[in-house]
Amino acid sequence: MSDRSGIFQGNDPFVIARRWLAEAEAVEINDANAIALASVDSDGLPNVRMVLLKEIEANAFVFYTNYRSAKAEEVEGAGKAAFVMHWKSLRRQIRVRGNVSREDGAQADAYYASRSLKSRLGAWASAQSQPLSSRAALMAEVAKVTAAKGANPPRPPFWGGYRIDPVEIEFWADGAFRLHDRFRWTRASSAAAWQIARLSP
Repeated sequence: MSDRSGIFQGNDPFVIARRWLAEAEAVEINDANAIALASVDSDGLPNVRMVLLKEIEANAFVFYTNYRSAKAEEVEGAGKAAFVMHWKSLRRQIRVRGNVSREDGAQADAYYASRSLKSRLGAWASAQSQPLSSRAALMAEVAKVTAAKGANPPRPPFWGGYRIDPVEIEFWADGAFRLHDRFRWTRASSAAAWQIARLSP
């Protein structure tokens, strides 16, 4: 596409996404890798929450969570998810929709091991999305897990990653007078070639 230049230039949307994220990391105050992750429950009711994107792979996006959480149940139930990354400082965003699969092997082990000890223990202690009587009860559970698991806890079997294999990626940048620039990349599957279209703002 002849006018896809500047920040939109490139033949690989994952390379563009990594470039945009790197630029955001230099200017965003907190969590440049935050995404608003959308899913639907068994009744088709939408849900959205902020999570941290941990990796942009060659062909997918990866985040981690508790497999017993509401988000995990919804993502696995539908097998699909969507997210948006928005950077106020750059006035840009990336929207992604795609199919989801688990990442619960060596890559998940390595990421879990890289987290702080308190975060690793917290993953064991929190029954994510379940009712909690008080913060004191949570801290008591953290203390109990700390005594039981020690200084090098293994990754919990109920905690790991999800890989979003996109069929659609949209790059958006703010334009003067709300005449924004939007380019949508679509493909039928991860093996198919990308089709690129400029969208009206």
